[in-house]
Amino acid sequence: MNPNPDTGFFSKGNDLKNRIIFTVLLLCVYRLGTYIPLPGIDLQSLQSMMQSKQTGLLGMFNVFSGGAVSRMAIFALGIMPYISSSIIVQLLTGVSEYFKNLKNQGEIGRKKITQITRYGTVLLATIQGYGVSVGLESSSGVVINPGVFFTLTTVINLVAGTIFLMWLGEQITQRGIGNGISLIIFSGIVAEIPRALAATFELGRTGALSASTIIFIFLLLIGTVAFIVFVERAVRKILINYPKRQMGTKIYGGESSHLPLKINTAGVIPAIFASALLLLPVTFSNFGMSESELFADISGLFSQGKPLYMLLYASGIIFFSFFYTSIVFNPKETAENLRKHGGYVPGIRPGERTAYFIEDILTKLTTIGALYLTLVCLMPEFLISKYPIPFYLGGTSVLIVVIVAMDTVSQIQTRMMSQQYESLIKKTRFGR
Repeated sequence: MNPNPDTGFFSKGNDLKNRIIFTVLLLCVYRLGTYIPLPGIDLQSLQSMMQSKQTGLLGMFNVFSGGAVSRMAIFALGIMPYISSSIIVQLLTGVSEYFKNLKNQGEIGRKKITQITRYGTVLLATIQGYGVSVGLESSSGVVINPGVFFTLTTVINLVAGTIFLMWLGEQITQRGIGNGISLIIFSGIVAEIPRALAATFELGRTGALSASTIIFIFLLLIGTVAFIVFVERAVRKILINYPKRQMGTKIYGGESSHLPLKINTAGVIPAIFASALLLLPVTFSNFGMSESELFADISGLFSQGKPLYMLLYASGIIFFSFFYTSIVFNPKETAENLRKHGGYVPGIRPGERTAYFIEDILTKLTTIGALYLTLVCLMPEFLISKYPIPFYLGGTSVLIVVIVAMDTVSQIQTRMMSQQYESLIKKTRFGR
């Protein structure tokens, strides 16, 4: 009998492999759900109607839902209600004393905040689901039997779909390779890319796009990916010195290290949050697909290239870049930890002065990062508004795909190093 407990497919030694397989299986379940249509829908009428509704925020919503909107599947709302609820709760932690106290209560407070976020998700999904049902019923020929029963079943299915996706995301984060919510959005975008490429080449074949334009688009796409990778890997290193300390006859300390600060500390969150906020207030106008002139005017204002759309999108990205950075990185806590461990920045007094120094650098980096995110997300939108380019090739989609892919690879590498380290310790301990 083999005494080594780390053998076998589901052994601890294969923890990383198990996590990857678990993540892939859950993402496959998600993709399967994007092809299950809501009951009571005439799919042919829906398809003909959706062909003229793939621009503006509806097109963005369709991308983030992995094409579920165009098929009006049970996952049509996607994970956006959860993201919107998370935004609201995080904003409340900055203005409400109740949420501030919850945040300071540690694990218990975090569980309560998570529970409130889930309740908010159900509420938002119910409101958006009702908007979807009303909009579908107002579109002639799409709903087979309009009425209260259709509205009720549509709302229940859409809310259940969003809750299930929220659960999938949490499972991937806890038992998979992490970044569950981001990976769900990532998989939806990636799954639609082949269709986008096929549509682009079809436009070239029919003469709607010239060969030079297609080449320019793909060169711009490659350049955008390279630019994103360059900025995401860029860091500003702050030199940290530790004084020498003598204990008995030995001298400890005297080393130097660095405090790395990324240009884009917030990652892809600002782009996702800004998109979610833009999608939330226009749910009725975009999903309604009503013939109302008011809804048509609202939808027109949120089309690619429109000043209001660009302004709100850029403002949201910049705001959430600073807001999310302030949540994930606290200069005062960092300075206090350095002081406790004897670390100091050369030429800067430990404590409050160090906190101000770090905060000043972080503010400058966040400004650069916010402008970078805004440029990447909005620059392709001008091209999309002038050329019939598929929405999947937009800046936000590329940004999400590249950053989530980089973060996932980084997490896998970290787990591999940790697993190798544990294996080395065991071999050393048992003399193997």
